[in-house]
Amino acid sequence: MQKIGLSYSLGTDGGGPLIRNPLLDLLQAVRSSGSISSAASALGLSYRHVWGELRRWEQELGQPLLHWEKGRRARLSEFGDKLLWSERQAQARLAPQIEALRAELERTFAVAFDDAAHVLTLYASHDDALVALRQHAASLPGTPRLHLDIRFTGSVDAIAALNEGRCIMAGFHTLRTPAADSLAARTYKPLLQPGLHKLIGFATRTQGLMVRPGNPHRIQGLADLNKAGVRFVNRALGTGTRVLLDELLAAEDLAAADVRGYHDVEPSHAAVAQAVAAGGADAGLGIEAAARARGLDFVPLIAEDYHLVCLKEALDEAPVAALRALLASPGWAHELNALPGYQASHAGEVRSMASVLPWWQFKQPKRRAGMPARR
Repeated sequence: MQKIGLSYSLGTDGGGPLIRNPLLDLLQAVRSSGSISSAASALGLSYRHVWGELRRWEQELGQPLLHWEKGRRARLSEFGDKLLWSERQAQARLAPQIEALRAELERTFAVAFDDAAHVLTLYASHDDALVALRQHAASLPGTPRLHLDIRFTGSVDAIAALNEGRCIMAGFHTLRTPAADSLAARTYKPLLQPGLHKLIGFATRTQGLMVRPGNPHRIQGLADLNKAGVRFVNRALGTGTRVLLDELLAAEDLAAADVRGYHDVEPSHAAVAQAVAAGGADAGLGIEAAARARGLDFVPLIAEDYHLVCLKEALDEAPVAALRALLASPGWAHELNALPGYQASHAGEVRSMASVLPWWQFKQPKRRAGMPARR
């Protein structure tokens, strides 16, 4: 069976069909004009080019396209006729879908030509509030319009994508007061550099254990994950929630081996909640909003900050400025605070890295007695 590939044109002339093939244009021109030279003239091509293309396609498809009889009117072969018939049938059957696709492409590309629209690419740890933010931004009337292109990945991978230039902004989360020797510090400090990166406030959220309705195992904390019969479902390496879990387990003097299912992973909070709801696990660490959305009980454990970060040079660029204004708006604060387990916190503010991530210290060394101060 022949493989079909689709393409489209981009320009001011959109009168032609969205889906077309140059071979079929050649065959239609030959049928209409009765000669290769007339077909070439009608298409604005040279005779040599059209003749060569027809020969090339015959070799490619393994079938004759024309009856090549010198001195006689050019005629399509039976195979050539069937190709044109097939194309007409496909265009007729798919006309509504093709027109809908054309309209959607035109709406999407209109953003590129709209000076009042901004697109911000954001790689981020999975978060329900970011999903709500994207929908909120898309629903706002007027200008400037902000389109959030969000790719969910682990916190570590998100910051790495920012540093490699694959996105404008990254999202990650930490405990509200992470210690200077914490796992979070060891994880994120090599990736973030004061003076190069800028933190922007977003939200606080509650992480805890998502458990089955009624909490049949009476799980009240991480220590209960060691109970007989309790199955846990985890997040993957590189995610902020995995970093948080390991931090909390260490504080409880628990090891990975103490948690049945520690190495069973799901890609998002929603997937963890679904695994618990479907009976594949009894508990998983995640956000309250994901638990409530699937009818699960929730055991709160810790409040954490969700941060946005960009490069300093991007801070005053139009997409970032538009995002900061949106985050600081009363409308967004109202919507965010309505999400279970979320609260707006310094939303849209540029925050001091040293105060938010206290493993960064910039204290001046003490002067020795008798030494003059630096000027």
